[in-house]
Amino acid sequence: MRTVRMLAGALLTGAVLAGPVSPAVADSPSPSPAASDEAGPTEAGTTFRTATLVQQDQRATASASTGDYLYWVFPADTGQRVTVTATVTPPDSAARHGASTWQLDAYDGLRRRQACTRGANTRVASQDAASVELSCTLRPVRSWAEPWANDPLPGSYYVRLTVTDLAEKDLGLPVQVAVRATSSDSGGAHAVDGSLSTPLLPGAGAAQDESDEESDEESASDVEPASPRALGEPEDGWSSGWWTDRWAWTVAAGVLGTLAGITGYRLAGGSGRRRPSPPAT
Repeated sequence: MRTVRMLAGALLTGAVLAGPVSPAVADSPSPSPAASDEAGPTEAGTTFRTATLVQQDQRATASASTGDYLYWVFPADTGQRVTVTATVTPPDSAARHGASTWQLDAYDGLRRRQACTRGANTRVASQDAASVELSCTLRPVRSWAEPWANDPLPGSYYVRLTVTDLAEKDLGLPVQVAVRATSSDSGGAHAVDGSLSTPLLPGAGAAQDESDEESDEESASDVEPASPRALGEPEDGWSSGWWTDRWAWTVAAGVLGTLAGITGYRLAGGSGRRRPSPPAT
């Protein structure tokens, strides 16, 4: 019975240690439930420098002209696997002269293009199509990488949406677009040791219009530079990158291994003391 109690205790300990591990415990901040209820921006930038800031789970919309390059920027932290979706609503089919090809691209804070692991980031909209859906799932954001690597790191991420092929007569036609960035926790399987000293953020004012910067240059000469929070820094700050659920699993495995060793020892040899030999007759 004692052995059964020890095994039951080991299983209970492992369940307690491993059970609470979830995205809410990890360093990667998850969007608050209220974030999806907030009204997102209703315009898009036309360059990296004027990209419109949008939080994860917000639905950003914009009215533009076919042929424009549209830019948004959002924050992504360690452990997050981000998926960006876009919906393009072309003008009425009667106003169009043929099919159009749309492309959705993602870039990190250093403007390095990030590859899509899943989703169709390039789609063709036929002349009579009411809308076209695009999506791009990025690789999990790592806490650290070699300087020469192109791994996704914590910081700002740009989204660019544009048409790459269409009839020349369709250039300039009005178009409606909607973009949303969501993320899920990738877990400890993709975790690495180390942390990034500074998130990959564009320069202060990257989400502001150049004309606004010039007009405020003199008045802001004695003011401290803009906080990185203006570019979407999470409320709890950027994660340190040291915590992953691998720690919990390692501790749980260590406890279970220790208890299993004790149990095996007791089953095999008891306390280890030999029974006295019977006296010789």
